[in-house]
Amino acid sequence: MLKVGLTGGIGAGKSEVSRLLVACGAVLIDADRIAREVVAPGTPGLASVVEAFGEEILAADGSLDRPRLGAIVFADPEKLAVLNSIVHPLVGARSRELEEAAAEDAVVLHDVPLLTENGLAPLYDLVIVVDAAPETQLDRLVRLRGMTEEDARARMAAQATREQRREIADIVIDNDVPLERLEQRVRDVWAELVRRSRTPRPSPTE
Repeated sequence: MLKVGLTGGIGAGKSEVSRLLVACGAVLIDADRIAREVVAPGTPGLASVVEAFGEEILAADGSLDRPRLGAIVFADPEKLAVLNSIVHPLVGARSRELEEAAAEDAVVLHDVPLLTENGLAPLYDLVIVVDAAPETQLDRLVRLRGMTEEDARARMAAQATREQRREIADIVIDNDVPLERLEQRVRDVWAELVRRSRTPRPSPTE
């Protein structure tokens, strides 16, 4: 099994690269999706969040009101740390379950938006960073996601810098290119991942 961490700044096109790698045969473990699953209605995770923040963070249907919770925690680093202390262990445990269920020869792709910020690179056999120029990110966020330029710049500024992401990268995928070139680059990267997955790696005692 080859464990691959995939990350990139907001608007860099990480989701598209993830989709293309899955189409090639990668087994995807999506941290954002799991983070939603572990606080779904009826889960111990949601019960813990309600215990910490009160029932006002619930929507009328009993699900988590994400915008309301976000407004609370992103304005208060201590409250954000409390939320992370609840959710991150649950995400980690579920990720390990999914990883253990994958085939022994699988290329397991961990899609982790905050991989750089949380210092998670050592958890993976290699790290892929999807890279785009800040002006490209800004254009995509405003034009495709409907953000204001102010909001887009604030979201970008809250993440690791482009240089910090590239420093931890084993492979960089440039996404300042047309889709057909991106697709070819991903196919080349996939061939490299398959090659590495079939290359015996030394055991920790060697």
